[in-house]
Amino acid sequence: MSVSTAAARANRGVHTEGRTPEELREIVSHWGAELELAPAETIVEWAAATFGERFCVTSSMGDAVLAHLASKVVPGIDVVFLDTGYHFVETIGTRDAVAATLPVNLITITPAQTVAEQDAEYGKDLFARDPDLCCRLRKVEPLAEALSGYDAWATGLRRAETHNRVIAPVIGWDAKKQKVKVSPIARWSDEQVERYIAEFGILVNPLVYDGYPSIGCAPCTRRVAPGEDPRSGRWAGTTKTECGIHT
Repeated sequence: MSVSTAAARANRGVHTEGRTPEELREIVSHWGAELELAPAETIVEWAAATFGERFCVTSSMGDAVLAHLASKVVPGIDVVFLDTGYHFVETIGTRDAVAATLPVNLITITPAQTVAEQDAEYGKDLFARDPDLCCRLRKVEPLAEALSGYDAWATGLRRAETHNRVIAPVIGWDAKKQKVKVSPIARWSDEQVERYIAEFGILVNPLVYDGYPSIGCAPCTRRVAPGEDPRSGRWAGTTKTECGIHT
């Protein structure tokens, strides 16, 4: 299956009306296996041609690999960034640099409550007492609301990142969000990511080079020692491994 970049650009904006969940699941059923081994660019081209403006990219700003790749295929594509209110300044700086240097429509979304408002209702430092609730309030629910206007969203999810993600499909169905979940670089190894970064001079969050291979909210992320699981710095000392967005 081949979708030209020109076709992806031309179809951008064609599908303005949302499809039903049944229609979306049928798309996943039909195209999932077909695109499993396709190059990342082809996957993005297909998604843009299929969903038009109801397709976006999400980024946590650990790097700009997916945003860059998508912008090459579909200049002006929506890139959604969730500002939880707890991010490292380096992460916000990476977001700002992506907005300034890439041909994307950077959309920053925020939770319903500020950190101060959440503290007032639930008590200070909810992340330390009930990290699942904190993630739900500051990540899961805001993202679900932000994606309500889209039929499909692309993530930078990679199977190499954690054992929990080994079976992450390239084209999958997110039952909770009732949307098509596209993971163009799911099959990429760490080495492939590094090669892409080197080849195109991709923006990388400086924390990555300071011992933070997986970057989340500042209070819940620590440095990782050489040889440790890259995601062991997330919610260290707890059994929590995911924020809930990908589960």
